[in-house]
Amino acid sequence: MSIDPSLIRILTVDDHPLLRKGIAALVNAEDDMKLVAEASSGEQAIEKFRAHRPDVTLMDIQLPGVNGIECIIQIQKEFPNARIIVLTTYSGDVQVVRAIKAGARAYLLKRQVHRELLETIRAVHAGQRRIPQEIAVELVDRSWDDLTPREIDVLRLIACGNTNKEIADQLSIGEASVKSYIANIFSKLDAKDRAHAVTIGLKRGIIEL
Repeated sequence: MSIDPSLIRILTVDDHPLLRKGIAALVNAEDDMKLVAEASSGEQAIEKFRAHRPDVTLMDIQLPGVNGIECIIQIQKEFPNARIIVLTTYSGDVQVVRAIKAGARAYLLKRQVHRELLETIRAVHAGQRRIPQEIAVELVDRSWDDLTPREIDVLRLIACGNTNKEIADQLSIGEASVKSYIANIFSKLDAKDRAHAVTIGLKRGIIEL
């Protein structure tokens, strides 16, 4: 059965069946859009995108296997005009930046789905970009330097409860270097101590546990 070419064809990617079911109900109740495929992992998402070439893709960030941001990068590499909306529970500013840099056209929090999803789909299909105002304000207001890959490694090891010596051993560097990295992390994140740095890193999506 062929699909009316005037409809906005949608692929949804999320590992929670109930959320996919809810999105399907929302989308298929509209006269101008149709859910054409669903995926529960990053690998499935890439396969389904190749098979269906949807007009708009709804992509979760936290996925088993290939995560959402890696998935966006791969899809954009093959299909530069892909229109992808990141749909997530996570509002960490670093995750927003990563998603937008990867090629996402919009970033929507899952708690906003019933209120804003349909409008966002239509806007992205029309070539617009959408970022929730609360996230955009936070991005503009926040003045911070990116942590280097090595600083992120150190912060991740701090979050796992490692001492400076254990971090030095795992990264094959000296303890003095570890102390220097930690000082930089505290400065860049405006953190008071190790626990505070980890809390900020988790909240902003710099690290995950």
